[in-house]
Amino acid sequence: MRDRNAPLSADDIDRLGWDKMDGLLPAIVQDAQTAQVLMLGYMNREALAATLSSGFVTFFSRSKGRLWQKGETSGNRLALAAILPDCDGDALLVTATPAGPTCHLGTPSCFGGDGAQGIGFLARLARIVRDRAAAVPDQSYTARLLAEGTPRIAQKIGEEGVELALAAVSRDRDGCIEEASDLLYHLTVLMEARGFGWADVTARLAERHR
Repeated sequence: MRDRNAPLSADDIDRLGWDKMDGLLPAIVQDAQTAQVLMLGYMNREALAATLSSGFVTFFSRSKGRLWQKGETSGNRLALAAILPDCDGDALLVTATPAGPTCHLGTPSCFGGDGAQGIGFLARLARIVRDRAAAVPDQSYTARLLAEGTPRIAQKIGEEGVELALAAVSRDRDGCIEEASDLLYHLTVLMEARGFGWADVTARLAERHR
């Protein structure tokens, strides 16, 4: 019996419920970092095999009647992270990293919105920090911090941590939110400088609380 928590492999393809929807399975694509739902497509056996072998999400296009790799014309491909089938084996959850807007209307998701919200915004913030790292330091505070190096970033984290601690005992809820936001931003800059991210931190927290 396959481990339900293990990502799908090529050996699992024939075990799925292909007979339930005329050889097609709905595939929900989710951003691997932000957990935002990006789109819904359909895969047949060949599309699933192509996704697993190429590392880029590929669907069966019902309108074109052929395999269609997302982003094959726009370049906004979806780099595969993992695929999980549902409990009945007749639907797929695909996690992927988008190379650009997923929707043809130019938005990150086909389901509207400006990008991941809630806790998923932390991963979105990490991408913003990474993009700004390439900016001219005179034009970007983030780029300037990164150019100044880890000691300066560490100093800012210390300052922001103290300010948050003081806010906890001397300011209201909104004041605490402001200081916590400053601390998390500078922590994200440190992550970029030291080469790790929120996924690494949350994975470590999950290990501790298993």
